Amino acid sequence: MTKGRNLWVRNIRPLGGEITDILILDGEIAETCTDVPETTEVLNGAGAIALPGLINAHCHLDKTRWGLPWEPHAAGPTRDERIAADREMRRGLMASTKERAAALAGHCAALGTSHIRTHVDVEPEFGLLAIEALLELSDEIADRVSIELVAFPQFGLVTNPGTAALMEAAIKLGASLLGGIDPSSIDHDRAGQLDAIFDMAERTGAGIDIHLHETAEEGAASLDMICAHTKALGMAGRVTVSHGFCLGTVDEKRLAGLINAMADAGVGVVSYAPGDSPVPPVKRLVEAGVAVGVGTDGIRDAWTPYGNGDMLERAMMLAYRSGFRRDEDIELALNAVIAGGAALMGLENHGLAPGCAGDMVLVNAETLADAVTARPSRKAVIKGGVNLMAASCL
Repeated sequence: MTKGRNLWVRNIRPLGGEITDILILDGEIAETCTDVPETTEVLNGAGAIALPGLINAHCHLDKTRWGLPWEPHAAGPTRDERIAADREMRRGLMASTKERAAALAGHCAALGTSHIRTHVDVEPEFGLLAIEALLELSDEIADRVSIELVAFPQFGLVTNPGTAALMEAAIKLGASLLGGIDPSSIDHDRAGQLDAIFDMAERTGAGIDIHLHETAEEGAASLDMICAHTKALGMAGRVTVSHGFCLGTVDEKRLAGLINAMADAGVGVVSYAPGDSPVPPVKRLVEAGVAVGVGTDGIRDAWTPYGNGDMLERAMMLAYRSGFRRDEDIELALNAVIAGGAALMGLENHGLAPGCAGDMVLVNAETLADAVTARPSRKAVIKGGVNLMAASCL
């Protein structure tokens, strides 16, 4: 692993502002650019925009076929058919989990992703094999990208005996969060699943990130209960709802109530800006104080043949699906892959201010909105003061 180093990044425009320099010392952004050590490497940004490291707040590294030969998508169109196809595919690929995940994580890092939250399947048939593989990978690749694990009960929790114990064991091994999925339509026991997850969180101190594909009132009722549990346990800022399709399928009055409940409880939301499912109302959520992040979801797996790991492209998709055209609105989508994701992941030192981690992406663009809509190639990718594009690790 490469330790944090010194790097003087010159002639850059932080977040599209005026040209300046940023000095990174021992992997951390310094207060000033005075007293630069003689051995400090210099990187000339030549007027490029500097962005903080991009954040993929929802991924499934363990499921990907990245790096393997192309395989036509075979799963049916429903959630349950995709879950079944995923289980069957993984029976033949479990042994290569770490290698496949490493290929995708390394690719994401090369595109400027500095942090990934990945949901990792936990259930009796496969046990903790994927968790163990991803924990090993997270240690080995930490100099390029930081990986946070969610113990994910994709095949059910209440209806799949033994899963809860494995989830708790995953937290003890080093996973950071407890997952969940559609408590009403997967487990057919909304209270049972959510009670189990929040009880485990209270015992272990883990955060929570729950897949919520449920739409309309079914999803709204689940979201209400998630908010109520979060508030009751004082877990503000530590609970995320992934997808939140119900936020795009309820009427105005119900939506306003859900947004208020999320803001009051401190529940955030992640969207991957799907092409065929509702997208949460990003602008309204942000204006209400709800943390909004963006993820890729699965990439080239049993669920989808799509995805390339580029978080600028995912920001563009979020802006596009949200109908954003004005620069200030497009910037909301970019902010979701930076500050929004950082808030969800509890990254207090993420940004370009003094004291922040020396993680940075340089792109040739006129404005932030231009960076989102054009998705330019990366001029430099910096992690902990190391220019990864100049290092041998990429």
